[in-house]
Amino acid sequence: MSAKVTKSTEATRRYRKRARADAEAQTRRRITEAAVKLHGTVGPARTTIKGVAEEAGVQRATVYRHFPTEEALFAACSGHWASLNPPPDPEGWRKIAGPDERLRVALGELYPWYERGEAMLTNVVRDAPLVPAMRQAVGARHAMIALYVETLMAGRRERGRRRERAAAAIGHALDFMTWRSLVEDRSLETDEAVELMARLVESA
Repeated sequence: MSAKVTKSTEATRRYRKRARADAEAQTRRRITEAAVKLHGTVGPARTTIKGVAEEAGVQRATVYRHFPTEEALFAACSGHWASLNPPPDPEGWRKIAGPDERLRVALGELYPWYERGEAMLTNVVRDAPLVPAMRQAVGARHAMIALYVETLMAGRRERGRRRERAAAAIGHALDFMTWRSLVEDRSLETDEAVELMARLVESA
């Protein structure tokens, strides 16, 4: 066999290998996007592997091949949704010296993010106690809020019990269900909800 034929054969093999890898990546993405769509509509607790497979246009076995466990599927789903809907970055808040102004800026960024992701976040919060596979995703959300609280508590002059109350009030203000209660259920404007929660923290 000539060197020219050997090189051609190797090039063909590499092309086919890349094509298979691209096809696998596309299939994985379709499955992930299907799970995201179902989580945002019917909710995680009502999302089945069969439903994901039908939405993605693949067999159930294909779903399991890419995601052997529910935890793996939820992790991919959460990561994909977060990449499309990145939460506010607290790094910018750290540059604001005044704690009260910093809180207002933070809530002014967080509440619109809640509004944009309302359907998904509502379903996730509702179904989290029912779906053990969501523990990692829920833990990541709790860690995010804890980081927000830590950032917003920096520089505050309260000490002792007053500081604990301030931290509790900030945590309450940052909670998705607080936003939902004020804006969705009681029809406050976003800036009204921000100001109300800022004053709650000040009074704490």
